[in-house]
Amino acid sequence: MLKRYPVVALLFCAVMVVVLDQLTKLWVMATFGLFESKTIISGFFSLTYVTNSGAAFGFLAGDYGAWRHIFFVAVAIGALVLIGFTYRHFRDRLLCVVALGLIGGGALGNLIDRFRLGSVVDFLDFYVSGWHWPAFNVADSAITTGVGLFLLENYLNERKMLAENINERQQDHEK
Repeated sequence: MLKRYPVVALLFCAVMVVVLDQLTKLWVMATFGLFESKTIISGFFSLTYVTNSGAAFGFLAGDYGAWRHIFFVAVAIGALVLIGFTYRHFRDRLLCVVALGLIGGGALGNLIDRFRLGSVVDFLDFYVSGWHWPAFNVADSAITTGVGLFLLENYLNERKMLAENINERQQDHEK
């Protein structure tokens, strides 16, 4: 059914990401105080409740007033519009559709936070020794996974088309 109705796959993935993202953020906000942390795997992973008024890695997290909020809302809405246009081109490739659903769901999950809270809730906190990765959330994970899947699918598709083209030329040459 998902291959026959790709829009269902896109919407299913997006809705699942938004629901999982928002439920985990609500749980973190209800369970932890801001900046509170609980070690899950010593020396590697903690749940840490932080907020991020900027973008990835705290980009634009400084005090930029309403312009920052407008900018991030515009970027998220632009991403959703771009996903709509991109979907039309890739709707026959299920992995691309799933990837777009993950990206769209992630963008929407963080957009909900920006409207609701004015910042994004992050809580997945990975570190090794002195190296510390910035905290992130389910929406960020979905966006990253979606981009990776989209790039992988397009790479594999290009290789497949190249191999088919080579086979066609060899068959034409043998005739």
